[in-house]
Amino acid sequence: MRISAAMTAPPVCAAPDASLAEVAGLMAERSVGSVLVVEDGGLRGIVTDRDLAVRGMGEGLTPGTRVDAVMSTAAVTVAADDDLEVAYRAFRRTGIRRLPVLDGGRVVGMLTVDDLLLDVFRRLTDLLGPVAWGILQEPPAAPRGAGSRA
Repeated sequence: MRISAAMTAPPVCAAPDASLAEVAGLMAERSVGSVLVVEDGGLRGIVTDRDLAVRGMGEGLTPGTRVDAVMSTAAVTVAADDDLEVAYRAFRRTGIRRLPVLDGGRVVGMLTVDDLLLDVFRRLTDLLGPVAWGILQEPPAAPRGAGSRA
């Protein structure tokens, strides 16, 4: 399976000059914990809710501060046409929970650990669904040792 099949697209993005307040508002509006900082289609960085709290508010920055003051610039990325196994390895190797997805250097999506959990659940459902239906369609067996006693 390709990363493009499991990622969220389009990703939530902001410009480097967006304010911390604007980015926090985007996170609340879109129910996400991170925003990709993009300029001319290229990834400049990523900002998480933790970045806003620790690097922003924790260091006394104002809500009007530019997001590029708190973003992480060394984002680990994956390619949209990579196999999903590449993402599993990247998550294990780095311990991060979000991977920006690129296609030819341009931002096209976001893949999260939650997306992989949904993939695992779908695969388990596909695997176990027929088994469960088979069990449900069989009549219950008579209890052992049960017979008619007169």
